Amino acid sequence: MTPDIPVFDALLPKAMATKAEDVGVAKAALGPYRMFALAILAGAFIALGANFATTVWSGMAKVTISGSDNLVYTFAVPYGIQRLLGAIVFSTGLIMVVIGGAELFTGNCLIPMAWASGKVSTRAMLKNWVIVYFGNFVGSIVTAYGVFLGAQHTFGGGAVGFTALSIGIAKNSLGFFQCTALAVFCNALVCMAVWMCFSARSTMDKVLVIVLPIAAFVACGFEHCVANMYFLPAAIFIKDFDPTFFATVAPALKDGGASLTWGVFLLKNLLPATLGNMIGGSLLVGGMYWFIYLRPSWTGRAND
Repeated sequence: MTPDIPVFDALLPKAMATKAEDVGVAKAALGPYRMFALAILAGAFIALGANFATTVWSGMAKVTISGSDNLVYTFAVPYGIQRLLGAIVFSTGLIMVVIGGAELFTGNCLIPMAWASGKVSTRAMLKNWVIVYFGNFVGSIVTAYGVFLGAQHTFGGGAVGFTALSIGIAKNSLGFFQCTALAVFCNALVCMAVWMCFSARSTMDKVLVIVLPIAAFVACGFEHCVANMYFLPAAIFIKDFDPTFFATVAPALKDGGASLTWGVFLLKNLLPATLGNMIGGSLLVGGMYWFIYLRPSWTGRAND
């Protein structure tokens, strides 16, 4: 009997599409409790990646070093380099989601590939989205509050907290349609990272294909609804529950922190970010690859 020979070649796009369809069916069939628990994990993983990025960005605008000549030199790290470094470490979040097998709303925007083929019902797809979305929110916000309880915002002489507040203000200052547009491109990149994982034969393959698309969306300032479930609450918790710290940094903040409210976060940021993410993932990635590889032939020819 000939032993099975392991295959190391990456799957080609047509096979990836079939795999994406099968994964969508499996995700929609998960029980609600398991689905919700896995979604909580995904929210926590993305939140930890966001916290990692926040920490790396902290204090980076101005760096002070002591030279060999006993003089102190201060210089600014270029904006693009700042964004790149934080963006790379942020990808840790999706790596943990994919390798750890958690349920992420933005990645599940690929389930419409199975829905379009009639293998997942509309009810099952929407059920998955609702449960996973709220599970992600719970995991993200609990992580944000846990980080606050650990007083991590005071680290680096308060640089971490100042960065967290600045991120929250920047995101809450976006216009509705601007945020939506940024979110479309964000989830196109996230879903491309997940899509390329379907070609992978090993854990390292998955890690390598995740890093650059995720780093791209973060470095470019695109909007990810689950990441924002951490970024915005983290800033609001600092403002609301550590008024002494907030008062010391408020004069240096863009609007004094006035925009850091739950109402602004939910209506002006989370809502448009969610809508844009759904469009970017479901239509630009899932819809396009379904059309290319999975739709029934309209003319009877294999390559129409």
